[in-house]
Amino acid sequence: MATTGGDRQPKYQRIANTLREAIQAGEYVPGDRLPGENDLMATHGVARMTARQALGVLQNEGIAESRKGAGVFVRAFRPLRRRGIQRLSREQWGAGRSIWSADIEDRTLVVDQVAVTEEPAPERIARVLDIAPDDAVCVRSRRFVLDGKPVLLATSYLPASLVAGSAITQEDTGPGGTYARLGELGAKPVHFREEVRSRMPSQDEANRLSLSMGTPVILICRTAFADEGRPVEVNEMTLDSASYVLEYDFDA
Repeated sequence: MATTGGDRQPKYQRIANTLREAIQAGEYVPGDRLPGENDLMATHGVARMTARQALGVLQNEGIAESRKGAGVFVRAFRPLRRRGIQRLSREQWGAGRSIWSADIEDRTLVVDQVAVTEEPAPERIARVLDIAPDDAVCVRSRRFVLDGKPVLLATSYLPASLVAGSAITQEDTGPGGTYARLGELGAKPVHFREEVRSRMPSQDEANRLSLSMGTPVILICRTAFADEGRPVEVNEMTLDSASYVLEYDFDA
């Protein structure tokens, strides 16, 4: 890696830092075009690859986005603050509100892809739901789009024997969503567990989330438990990491 003097940080990283600081200082605002590769080469006396790497750092961080044939621009999308504890409180879904209402404020959220099917339970899902392998599950797959930007893919699995004939098997589950309907079935969630991981996306995930090259995804697997520890839902979520801030606020 190229370095200068005693500074051990690569040149491309130093250039990226300079651009990031300029964005944070308001010198470039959302929607502004950043200096291109030729500009960076001339300003910093570096090779094209170094300039390209510097811009790539900002794209990977979700700060900037490339527009084919136009250049690299400061990303206009405001990250979504996912309030992991407040959004799942019974005060939300129990009052007929979407759990998303704790996150999005006055922003526009659309579920533009919904599929509801009944399928044999995958082994990993059967194990968590404590049902027999290949027992039927209701599978709800959705894509969530915020302010025109796809931000989340979610697939929920619920025991088919529990939700048969309920609105959970329909595309629109009604006020309060799935958790409110589970409550009506005598299986209201009283406890949640979320596991969080990250990795690079599959090609399908990258396409459906409109991800820039090099952007990782966050994986959240949430299990909802009814009384006596009975698991009633597994929800596997894939998040665009550049679109989210995960917030957990709780007392000591």
